[in-house]
Amino acid sequence: MPLLPLLVFLGLAGLFLSQLMSGRDISEVPSVLIGHIAPNTELPPLEGSGLAGLKSQDFIGKVTLVNVFASWCAPCREEHPLLVDLAKDDRFVLAGMNYKDKGENALKFLAELGNPYKAIGADENGRTGIDWGVYGVPETFVVGKDGKIAYKHVGPLTPDSLRTKLMPEVEKALAAQASS
Repeated sequence: MPLLPLLVFLGLAGLFLSQLMSGRDISEVPSVLIGHIAPNTELPPLEGSGLAGLKSQDFIGKVTLVNVFASWCAPCREEHPLLVDLAKDDRFVLAGMNYKDKGENALKFLAELGNPYKAIGADENGRTGIDWGVYGVPETFVVGKDGKIAYKHVGPLTPDSLRTKLMPEVEKALAAQASS
């Protein structure tokens, strides 16, 4: 019987070692939604923003980046200047999902840092975020013109992740849009 705990430990240690040695990027969180139609979304607009809400039918026919953010999220502040620059690219739509936030706080956040979004849906209770598989904020999704999720970036965008991960996925989605 004293051998059983040792065997369990060795089995788990072997499993962890194989994961570490696999070369897989353990910082990437897989999403079961990649390649599937984005969840049905009908979020009301962020009141006072003067923008439309977030609706899944608006994804069809154009590449859309959906950025999940909140005013209480410190990493959202870090990535926000990158989103402001990203919004200058008119080849795609940058939309926001304001996650579990108070509207007045979100408006102050955007007034202070700039509003890069063409549409902002208010997900006050977080239900839509759950449907999208949101782990936390910030997260950014690339939705192709077919309405399917092509890529999910978990965590704040950085200049490096923007250049090496997000934008290559955006370019793929834009190329697919041009070829159809």
